[in-house]
Amino acid sequence: MMNPIELREHIREWYGKYDRYLNIGVKFLLALMSFLIINYNIGYMSELKHVYVALVLAVICAMLPTGMTIFLSAALVILHLYALSTEVAGMAAAMFIIMFLLYFRFEPKSGYYVVLTPLTFSCRIPYVMPIATGLVKEPHSIISVIFGTIVYYFLQGIKNNASLLSDTSVDGEDVNKLQVTFNQLFANKEMYLMLATVILAMIVVYHVRRMAIDHAWRIAIGAGVLTQFVILTAGYLIMGIKGKFLWLIVGSVLSWLISMLLEFLFFNLDYNRTERVQFEDDEYYYYVKAVPKVNLSSGEKKVQKIAGTEKED
Repeated sequence: MMNPIELREHIREWYGKYDRYLNIGVKFLLALMSFLIINYNIGYMSELKHVYVALVLAVICAMLPTGMTIFLSAALVILHLYALSTEVAGMAAAMFIIMFLLYFRFEPKSGYYVVLTPLTFSCRIPYVMPIATGLVKEPHSIISVIFGTIVYYFLQGIKNNASLLSDTSVDGEDVNKLQVTFNQLFANKEMYLMLATVILAMIVVYHVRRMAIDHAWRIAIGAGVLTQFVILTAGYLIMGIKGKFLWLIVGSVLSWLISMLLEFLFFNLDYNRTERVQFEDDEYYYYVKAVPKVNLSSGEKKVQKIAGTEKED
């Protein structure tokens, strides 16, 4: 039976062999899930709610850098919100423009985290994001998780207040809509609690996993899960938020399991260190793919005998 280390190395070899196609597939699935969730939660423009629209956009995103998924997701959100209210769409557009300016300035290579964060919130396991970021990324990568968290709470607030924000001809309604929209960004105490939680958890995980101790990654995972659980529990009690504790427990357990899977796949292995080098000489162009060396202690080793010629006297 194949041991876990051999399984991990076989997964790595398989990924290295088909990485181009797998990356395209992953980008397609992430984009498709993102567009479907947007259409399901805030699908106010009926022309864009069809599945085939999400499929076409996902195919486009699969062939382009991850930043295109973020851009098209933002565009889809703005169009849906425009069908709900022009004021809300304008506020969302301003928010996305500011985020894009900061995102491309500080963290342009962590597009997956911006897309994944709202998806994990929808799956009730957002606690895995700061842990994953602390394990495999640098501290500044938390910016992508922060942006994803803000977007989720903003859209969730819009969804909960859709009836109030729908366009009407009542005098003074525009002011109310702007005020409600503004509150989704700046007056949501639960959002601030979650932002503080993910930032502190990521800092804890990052520093613990870099410590020169045995099982640093596993200790970091446990510390991250515990940090989030304690902060959110205390915050919910102080704010009087009810109905969150069951999903907090379930989500924490699931996040711990997913983080342990990350530890199994990534500890001492970094798929992102694959490099492609191009150079030339007088006759050829060379395209070289350099993959980090793998030390595999396999249970079965093949020994090949090489017959040599005997020396005659």
